[in-house]
Amino acid sequence: MKIRPGRTEHVIIFGTKGYLYQLAILTLVCGQCGNPAAHTLRKRITKFTLFFVPLFPISTKYLTQCTFCGAEQKVTKEQAEQLQTQSTNGPSGQAYGQPQQHDRF
Repeated sequence: MKIRPGRTEHVIIFGTKGYLYQLAILTLVCGQCGNPAAHTLRKRITKFTLFFVPLFPISTKYLTQCTFCGAEQKVTKEQAEQLQTQSTNGPSGQAYGQPQQHDRF
């Protein structure tokens, strides 16, 4: 590689980083297997990174996952908030929200 005097090369490192928050555990009837089973309510946020520093969210998705068959179903933000409210008013009243990080490049 031939480099000309006075010319510099620059490298920019960018990508995405995913964060997965478990918002609640609910007992629902699964739309896939039909069993009344525990479902996890999750929030998945994907952030743009520059030099491995997460800067801003580029995607936010909500989903439920059946713990019996593993089927996932997307839900809207409003549905997720309603399900989360129902879970905190339930018998356990336990709140969730610890992130699990997933790197993608």
